[in-house]
Amino acid sequence: MAGNLLIVLLVISDQQLHTPMYFFLGNLSFLESCCSSTILPKMLAGLLTGDGSISVKACFMQFFIFTCLGGAECYLLSMMSYDRYLAICKPLHYAILMNGTLSFQLAAVSWISGVLVGTTLTLKISWLSFCGPNEIDHYFCDISSDIRYVSCSDTHFFELSALIFACAFTLPPFLLTLLSYVFIIVSVLRIPSTTGRRKAFSTCSSHLTVVALYYGTLMLVYMVPRSKNLRDVKKVFSLFYTVLTPLVNPLIYSLRNMEVKEAMRRGCKRFILYMTPF
Repeated sequence: MAGNLLIVLLVISDQQLHTPMYFFLGNLSFLESCCSSTILPKMLAGLLTGDGSISVKACFMQFFIFTCLGGAECYLLSMMSYDRYLAICKPLHYAILMNGTLSFQLAAVSWISGVLVGTTLTLKISWLSFCGPNEIDHYFCDISSDIRYVSCSDTHFFELSALIFACAFTLPPFLLTLLSYVFIIVSVLRIPSTTGRRKAFSTCSSHLTVVALYYGTLMLVYMVPRSKNLRDVKKVFSLFYTVLTPLVNPLIYSLRNMEVKEAMRRGCKRFILYMTPF
């Protein structure tokens, strides 16, 4: 939470970070902060007190917010990889191709897509009847994973819709991200300096690792056919995109970046000057 909120604050307050790249990073950090706030407090409270109960309204709200944020992040990560592709592979045309208006529109598409999928799936679940056991075998309200066990309605239509959304929100963004990084790596190989190549490869490999981890675990959880034998395995994989990714994203994408470090130094200096009495 501290790392993600710090990045959001820096992107908003520092004029030198008002670029498309940091605009996307600020959106990602804000999204990760919201995701952590939606799931982790209730999960930690349940672990500490042993009380894993949640009201029906709160459960639906948690599912809605998580689905919105997950859908938005899937597309936002692909937008960020496209931005890096333009910056590295087409540097002379970058300012024209990726301007402030386009970056805002791409981010807006990501957020709107997430809200649409969250609203659609939550409405579909709310139309079902629940007369089975009132327990969800999960650490947060991912109702879709246990829907056939807790609902007495026909859930095939919902499960089909969830699968279609999972395919649409993971496969195309992941393939676009993968393709962008293939072009980026090809461009990196043309860098004459060995130090420059090593630094670029380090950055690209860390980005691609986190992205592959995020999309890969999402696809395993939501696209692999449901079975009771895989429920515990899927719960473990869920930790990757709900806990691990929000933790490592600020470290991988931003806090290692020299411009972000300089912005932090400038912010600290301004804060010290503001607090120093004259």
